[in-house]
Amino acid sequence: MVTESQRWFFLILTLVLLALVYLLAPILSPFLVGALLAYLCDPVADRLEAVGCSRTVAVVVVFTCLSTAMAALVLLLLPKLSQQVRVLVALVPVGLELVDSRLLPWLELTFGIDAAALQFDSLRSLLIADWQQTGDLMKQVLGSITRSGLALAVWLANLVLIPVVTFYLLRDWDLMIAKLHRLLPRNIEGRVSLWATECDEVLGAFVKGQLIVMMALGGIYAVGLWLVGLDLALLIGMLAGLASIVPYMGFIIGFAAAAIAALMQFQDPSMLLWVGAVFGVGQMLEGTVLTPLLVGDRIGLHPVAVIFAIMAGGQLAGFVGVLLALPVAAVIMVLLRHLHDGYKGSSLYSQPRNESVEHDNNNEQSA
Repeated sequence: MVTESQRWFFLILTLVLLALVYLLAPILSPFLVGALLAYLCDPVADRLEAVGCSRTVAVVVVFTCLSTAMAALVLLLLPKLSQQVRVLVALVPVGLELVDSRLLPWLELTFGIDAAALQFDSLRSLLIADWQQTGDLMKQVLGSITRSGLALAVWLANLVLIPVVTFYLLRDWDLMIAKLHRLLPRNIEGRVSLWATECDEVLGAFVKGQLIVMMALGGIYAVGLWLVGLDLALLIGMLAGLASIVPYMGFIIGFAAAAIAALMQFQDPSMLLWVGAVFGVGQMLEGTVLTPLLVGDRIGLHPVAVIFAIMAGGQLAGFVGVLLALPVAAVIMVLLRHLHDGYKGSSLYSQPRNESVEHDNNNEQSA
C-alpha cells in the first residue's frame, strides 16, 4: 500500500518531470530519438549476449548494422523521393486537366451540376501556383538552413547527437533499468514492476511490432507499384506504409492515391485492376504473415488511442510530444486497465445481494 508521503513524493516528481519536459522541449528531440532506437535495439543486443558476446561487442555489432542500414536508406531514398516530388508536381496540371475535360462534364451530364458554379478555373490557377512553389520546397528549405549559421549548427549537432546518445543508452540500458528497479520503494516494488512489464508489453506490441509491419508494407506497396510502372511508386508506398499505423488506413489512403496517380499517368481505367492487385497482395501478407509473425497475440494500443495520442502530443509539445505520445499512452492504458479491474472488484460495482435487498426494503417502508 502506498503511504501518504509516497503519494506526495510521486506527485511532485511527476510535476517536476512535466515542467522539465516543457522547458527543455527544444533540445530533447535527439535524446528521445536515441532512447527510442536504444529501446528497439536492446532485445537484439540481449540475444547476442545470450550467445556469448560481451555487452560492448553486442552493442557495437547492433550499432554498426543500424548505422549502415540508416545511411543506406538515406543515400538511396532521398534522391528518389526528391525526384518523385518533382514528378508529382508535373502530374498535378495533368490531373487538373482531366478533371476539367472529363470529370466536370460527367458530373454535369449525370447529376445536373453546373460546372461554372464550382469555380474550378480559379481553384486550378491557385493550385498550379502553389504546386510550382512546392516543387522548389526542398531547395528553399536547404537554402534557408545554409543561410542561417545557427540553424545549420543546431541541425548538425542534433544529427551527430542521435547516434552518440543511442550508443551509450544501448550500452547501459540494462544497467539503468536495474538501477531504477533498486530505487523503487520496497513496499510498492512488486506492483510497479508488474505495471512496467505490462507497459513494455503494450509498447512492444506496437513499437517493436506494428512499426516493422508498417515498414514492410511500405516496401511491399512501393515494389508492387514499381512493377506496375507507376512513377510515384516510392512516394505512395511510403505514404501507405506510414498510414498503416492504423489498420486498413494504409490500404485506403494508398489505394486512393495510387489510383489517382495511375489515372493521371496512364489515363487507362484498366490500370486500377493492377493497383488493386498490389494492395490486395499487401493486405493478404499483412493478415497472414506480417501481423501474426511480428505482432502476434500481444495486446497493443487501440488504433483510435494511437491517433489521439499522437495528435494530442503534437498539439501540446510539438515533435517532442509526438515522440512521448506512445509511451505515455501505454502507461495510461495500463493504469486504466488496473483501475478497471479494481472497480470490478469493489463494492461500487458489485454490492452484496443482502445489502441490496435490505436497501430496497428500507426504501419501500419509507415510501
